[in-house]
Formats: sequence, structure tokens, C-alpha cells
Amino acid sequence: MKRTNVKLLLLGVLMVSISLFINSRIPAGVSYAQQQSVEYSCPMHPEVKSKTPGDCPKCGMHLKQASKPDETTAKEDSRWGESPFPNVELTTQDGKKVHFYDDLIKGKVIALELIYTTCKYNCPLETARMVQVQKLLGDRMGKDIFFYSITIEPEHDTPEVLKAYAEKYNVGPGWLFLTGKPADIKLISKKLGLDKLPNGNDPDGHMPSLLIGNEKTGIWMRNSALDNTKFMALKIQQLLGYGAQAAINIGAANSTESAKLDIDKGKYLFATRCAACHTIGNGDKVGPDLLGVTSVRDRAWLNRMIVEPDKLIEEKDPIATALFKKYREIRMPRLGLAQEDVNTVIDFMKTQTAEFKKQETAGTQN
Repeated sequence: MKRTNVKLLLLGVLMVSISLFINSRIPAGVSYAQQQSVEYSCPMHPEVKSKTPGDCPKCGMHLKQASKPDETTAKEDSRWGESPFPNVELTTQDGKKVHFYDDLIKGKVIALELIYTTCKYNCPLETARMVQVQKLLGDRMGKDIFFYSITIEPEHDTPEVLKAYAEKYNVGPGWLFLTGKPADIKLISKKLGLDKLPNGNDPDGHMPSLLIGNEKTGIWMRNSALDNTKFMALKIQQLLGYGAQAAINIGAANSTESAKLDIDKGKYLFATRCAACHTIGNGDKVGPDLLGVTSVRDRAWLNRMIVEPDKLIEEKDPIATALFKKYREIRMPRLGLAQEDVNTVIDFMKTQTAEFKKQETAGTQN
């Protein structure tokens, strides 16, 4: 009998000890059930998951604990209720305070991009092409459709800087340039899926993405901000409920982008990379008219101006510096073209100039 009692006593002590040991391994405020739900995954292979820590069987990388909502995140999410859009405060180029969801997103059809005014790469081209889209959309801008450009460099891009930037590109109504607290802008970028992992081969610092959507219907899509302007305008109008034949004044924005199928590579490259800022024979736009440029500029200089325009400015090249000042210090971006494509663009400008002069001569004779 005594032996049986001793066994029961030892069993009871062992069960209590196990319980105490388990509880001691659970962080304060975390239940045992919560601990059991913790999951680990590989940063490089997200499909590799485990209930216990260890190494990835595919790459050997240490498994990381999957993030789960904590008290801080819950408090942040509660600031904008059930909406996926943070209602943080931003400031427009005119110095007006607005709330991201309540004032800019709610009930609207919008197009949103991230930029910064000192960008030497995609941003200038993004902005110039979006000006074309704005023209295609006409008087719907500011009434049915709204554009937003949010800086990712708020320390530099004050409302005054953003206002000057918008004026350089002749931005029309219905398009706001916005700044705010760095943490709030980072939050917006993350929530909207516009952030990206660092890429050593991409010095731009952000993706040239355009988020377009209709908050009322919940339909959202992400496109390249460097996409065909007519395509972007059409997609935005379709979000308003217009069909595939949405009325767009195609000819008003860019006469170089023909509605007909044209496989001329030079024309295509000029239309997609140059026509947002330049024409050949139709006058200045954001940048100079390029009619005759191949006759007055050395080909090697033209090549560098297309490949690394920022370097020419840094080196204080007299021609590049003079053009930079004349055209309101708008930075020509690096277009990222292969050398073969650079040659094609230069040859296209040369042939277009010759064709223009030919037509001009024929018109004079008639």
C-alpha cells in the first residue's frame, strides 16, 4: 500500500513539473495554444514551413518565425478600421493636410505612383507619360478620376519642392503631389504592395509602378508607370464603368503612337521612350524639339546624352548644362537602352528629319 502511494506521489510531482516547464518556455502573455500555432518558414523558399525552428532542407538557410499580428500592429490597424488603406495624414503640394483614405481614396477612381524629385532614372519619364494620360482623360480628371504622386524622399520633397516639380511638367487639375512622415509613406507603400526588396542592379530605389483602382467596386490593378499611355487611359476609364470602346481623344496626346500596327523599331522606341518629352518637328514639349538634332550634335555626344545624361550634367558639359537650364532643370532620365537600341533611336531621328524636310520642300513647291 505504501509503495503504491509513493508511486502516485511521484507521478503527481512529475506532471506538475512538466506543466511548470512548459509554461516557463512560453513568453509572458502568450497562451500555450498560441505557441502551438507558431510557424517557421524559409526566407528564400516561402513554401517550406515548419512548426519548429531549424534549417531549410532546400538551401540550408535558417528558418524564420512567421510574423503574426501583435498588439502594436493591431493598434495600427485599428486606426483605419476595416479598410486596407491607412488613413495617415499627408500634405499636398499646396500645403493642405489630407487623410490618405478619407480624402484621397474613399469612393474614388484613382491612379497612384511613388516618385522623388531628385530621381535620375524612371521618375521623370513616369511623370511625363502620366501627363499624357491626363490629357487623354480630359475633363474627367479632378471629377471622376484622381492622380496621386507620393514622394519617397519626404525629407527633401517639401510641398514647395513638389509644387515646383508639378509646374515644370505642366501638370493639370485632379493630380496631387504628396509628402508626409517617412514612416507613414513607408506604411502606404507596404500596404499597397508598391515597396520592393533592395536590388543592387537598380539604383532607382523604387519600382516604376502605377496602382489604379476603383475603391467603390474594389477592383485594383498594378501596371508599369512606363506603359503605353493609351492603354493606361483606357484601363482607368474602364474602372469608371466604360466599356472597351471608351472614348479617348487618342490624337491629342501623342501623335507618334499610331493606332495602327507598326513594327518599325525606331518609331516604337521613340514613341515609348522619347515622345513623352520630345517631338520631331512639332515643337518643344517638356524637352526640346529634336528635329535636325543629328545634324547639329556629334553622334558620340548624342549617344552619351541618351545613355548617361546625368553624367554630362555632373561633368558640366556646356551643351547639356545649357539645355538643362533652358528647360527648367528637368532631368532627362537614363533610358536603360541597349547600345543597339540607342543607335536605332539616333538613326530614327535622322531619317525623320530627312522626311520632314522632304515634305516641307514638296509643300513649298506646291
